[in-house]
Amino acid sequence: MWSEAISDSVQTVSTHEAMEMTRRLAREEAIFGGTSFGGNVVATLRVAQRLGPGGTVGTLMCDSGLKYLSTSLYVDDR
Repeated sequence: MWSEAISDSVQTVSTHEAMEMTRRLAREEAIFGGTSFGGNVVATLRVAQRLGPGGTVGTLMCDSGLKYLSTSLYVDDR
């Protein structure tokens, strides 16, 4: 159960940002996930930037991109 008391902050990430990061991770890092996966990385990078070079940030992501293969996340309909 979510408890806001254990959180330092909440990050808002747009669907566009999350999808772009998801595609970037697949293309550049061979990490295959879904939109929430990409959103998690966007938020994590923001925290890391705020903390600076001496900071440490960890994140967990349990996702697979398999269910998104036929969606606009990985299919270019142009």
